[in-house]
This record gives sequence, structure tokens and C-alpha cells, in this order.
Amino acid sequence: MNSNQAVAAPLEDPLYYLANFEHVLAWVAERHGDLLSDVEHNFLALFAGLPLGSRALLVRMVMRKGEHFRPSRLVYPEIGNTESALAPLVAAGLVEEAPVLDVATLFTQLRLAELRQALATEIAEAGLPATVGKGALREALLARGLMPRPLSAWWPEAPERVVRVCIMASCDRLRLMFFGNLRQDWSEFVLAELGHQRFEAVAFGADSRAFHRRDEVDAYLALHDLRRRLEEGEAPADLAEALPARPDNPWLASRHARLCLALGRRAERDGMAELALTLYRRAGWPAPEASGEGRIRYLRLAERQGRWRQALILAEPLARVTRDDVEAQALGRLLTRLRRRLSLVPETPAPEPAPERFTLRLPGPGRVEQTVREHLHREAAPVHYVENTLLTGLFGLLCWEALFTPLPGAFFHPFQSGPADLYRDDFVTRRRDHFKACLARLDDGRYRRTILATWRDKQGIANPFVHWEALDEALLTQALACIPPAHLRICFDHLLSNLRANRAGLPDLIQLFLEASPGGPRYRLIEVKGPGDRLQDNQRRWMTLFHRHEIPAAVCHLEWVRER
Repeated sequence: MNSNQAVAAPLEDPLYYLANFEHVLAWVAERHGDLLSDVEHNFLALFAGLPLGSRALLVRMVMRKGEHFRPSRLVYPEIGNTESALAPLVAAGLVEEAPVLDVATLFTQLRLAELRQALATEIAEAGLPATVGKGALREALLARGLMPRPLSAWWPEAPERVVRVCIMASCDRLRLMFFGNLRQDWSEFVLAELGHQRFEAVAFGADSRAFHRRDEVDAYLALHDLRRRLEEGEAPADLAEALPARPDNPWLASRHARLCLALGRRAERDGMAELALTLYRRAGWPAPEASGEGRIRYLRLAERQGRWRQALILAEPLARVTRDDVEAQALGRLLTRLRRRLSLVPETPAPEPAPERFTLRLPGPGRVEQTVREHLHREAAPVHYVENTLLTGLFGLLCWEALFTPLPGAFFHPFQSGPADLYRDDFVTRRRDHFKACLARLDDGRYRRTILATWRDKQGIANPFVHWEALDEALLTQALACIPPAHLRICFDHLLSNLRANRAGLPDLIQLFLEASPGGPRYRLIEVKGPGDRLQDNQRRWMTLFHRHEIPAAVCHLEWVRER
């Protein structure tokens, strides 16, 4: 077993970035060698044989934005002469020395004065003034549909060339196989070395990796590209046609469902109801990798389209089997409306308990949570702002071992803030015994010691439920003294029932009664609502839970009193 320890080259080394890049290449070659093509294997061998300066320059370009560069902007003291370092890269076919440039790329490489020189003929033909600004010039030339050409054809008198890195796609694929995503980039090494990010060391075997087949990498890249095109404004109908079949890998199937959902939302906003329904259906069925939000959006849109009977037929069995509080809440409302529209006898839903409420009238306006906190705060009953940080943080600290258990598919690179399968439906069931052991400490009294020890020992290490800046030892000590373990157990079980949805919606404030009488409440949770504000669905679910189990919680309605 190896340790998932984030190790970055020291920044004192002027070639730290090269060392980090070579670490990634070695890691991928060792763990994903069977997924690499001949072209990628050849690149690894070719790169290793390049001169040191050329390797460093190529990595500098790979880690910068874009594929095109002017040599004058590639000056690094540790590399030396840029042209000397470029020559082997050009000879090896890793860098193209005279790429064709479209108008958009040309504008990223040339300054305004240079553009006016290079494009004097085009400016005159477009009838633009010689003093035209860069933005207006770009839009005018893009509209003309000019053909791409080398810089020497755009501007024969250009003082230098523009080169292009030819292996960005391969480097992105290698980065994907290392990180398991394209969200993280090479800066992770620098942030870790600077101490801005620290990660838990998790032991795992060489077979612990994000991808097990090359077609899974291809599927990820295809979905990522479609998402990029959607964000750039491409029509959802065109993207839907290019959407591949749902992968059989559960993790990739979840990504596929989320992309269908995003495409469906865009299609619905654009007035393409039939396309949106098709995409929501692809997102929402079949389970378990499907999106519950996709199902709800399909049913709501079907309702708006007047397909009430069809929506009812689909919604009724879902309401009977769903284990998701979010979906159950939405289905309950939907079914009430559908039965009313169809003149059916509506089922009487269980009444939602009304939370305790109180009203404060205070001078303002100002920040509502801060105003209420300051008003209620007492030395013997301090009030802390803890929205979505205290209870989740106590959970993360108590269940640290369960969260970082090295199961297959959970950890596969050294820069993970949490398990990759955190929001999968089977996340908890795969770790049931681990969570059971952690939560048992609430029953035998070890939980306080465990939470405080973990807070000290793991200080600053990334955990998806622990916001270190919001938790100090005094707050933890007071909270653990005041909140009964039975209440923590109820909250943690609710959190585990839907980690993605239930990690939010917790009350803004907690008041801790440090000198409460024996048998009396030692704390209360307070959700603050300003004028015109109301409880959101996730907040209502938490308030219902608190009411059901007699956990002290209240909604404070703040009204402003304007001072004269």
C-alpha cells in the first residue's frame, strides 16, 4: 500500500514546476499505463529525452493559459535562451513553429498598435477608422469570416513568430488521469507547498484509480467538452444530438445525468419544452445513478404542459419508494396539485409542524444575523454564528476515520479534500460499519475527547465537512458541554441520510447556556429571518426534524426600527 500524501517540489528549486510535472507523468505511467495510447507512451519517452531547458519550457507553456505563445513572453531565468530551448521542441513535433492563426487567436497575441499595423488592409476594407479600438476591431473582423493563416501571412513584417504547443490535449488527459477531474490543475502542487492546502494521507493500492478503461477517460472528456460548449452558449439542441449514451461506470453515469439536467434547464429556458422533457427524462431515469432533480423537473414541466395524468402516473410510485427527503418533499406538493387538477380526492398530507417563533424589533437596517447575535449575546449565554459549520464540523471531526476510509473508487491521488464517491447513493452503505463505530462514541462518552483530539491533530487538513476558520477550541468545548449526545446523533443520522442536501439549511446561530439549571435546555438553535424572508425547503426539513425530536430550535423574525 502507498500513502496518499501530497508531496510537492520545494519552491526554492527554480525548476519546481518541472519536478511536479514529472511526478505526475511517473504516477500516471505507473498506475494508468495500460490506459495510455502508443502516442501517449511515445510522448512520455520523448519528453524524458529532451534537454533540461526544453523540458522546463514545455512545462511552462503547458501550465499557462492557451496554446499559442510569443517567444518574447517565454523568458525565464532558470531556462536561459528561449529560442535554444524551443528548437528541440519544434524538432520533436511538440511545438509548431508557424501555426495558422484565426482572428480570435491573433487578437490574444498582438497588442493594439501591432494589430493596426498587421491588419491595416483589413481595417481599410472594413471601412473602420485607423484609431478603432481593439474590441470594435475584433468584432468587425470576426464578422467578416476571415480565413485563418500563419502570422507571416497576416503580418509579413512581424518582429517575431507565434508558436503553438501541440500536446495540450494529451497533457489534459494525463492531468485528468492523475486528479480524476479537470477542475484541479498544476497549481495544486504550489498551494500544497505553500501550506495553503493540506490533505489527509490515505493509504491505498496501485489499483486505486479514477479510471479502469480508456473508454471511461474518453467518456469523461466528451462530457466535459459538451459542458464547456454549453457554458459558451452553444444551442442545447445541437449538444443533445452529440450527447453519448450513459456510461456503465456509476460515477460517469452521474456526470452524464448532471449534464442532461443542465441541458434540460437551458432548453426549458429557451422555450424548447419537448427537448427539455427528453433531457430531464434521460437525467432522471433509470436509478440509481439518475438525478432526483431531473425527475422532479420532468414532472413539473409535464404539469405545466397539461400532462397531468402522465405526471401523476409517474409521481405516485416514486412517492412510495423514494428515500430522499428532498424528492419526497417536492413529490408531496406535486401530487397535491395534480390530484386537485384531475378532480381526484387528494391525500391529506401530514401537517408540517410549526417551529417556535419569536420577533425582535431592533434599530437598523444592518446585517440581520449579526444584529440578532449581538442583541442576544450574554457572557453566560454566548451566541455564535455557526450556519452550516458547527454541526457539520462536529460530524466531520467525529467521523474522520469513516470519511477517509480507503475504499476502492474513493481515493486515487494525493490532493483530495474528501472521498470521490462522497455524494454517491451507496457512500454510507459502503462504510456502514465505519460510521457505526464512529457514532458509537456518542453512546459511551468518548465523543468529546475524540472530537477535540481530532481538531488538534488534524488542524488545517482538508475535510469536506470541517470549516477550520469557523471552529475554535472554545466554541467546540462549549458546544460539546451543552449539546446532548442524543441530539448530535439525531442530527448526524439526518445528515447521513442525504449528505449533499442536508449539509445546508442549518440555523444561523446557536446560543449556549453555560449556567443553565440542571434538567433545563443548555442551548438553542436560531434561524434568523429579516423582513420579507421565509424558511427555505432545506431549512424547513431541519426544523421539522428538530420539532419531532424536541431539539431546541426557533425562528427569529427581525423587524427594523428606524432611529429618528
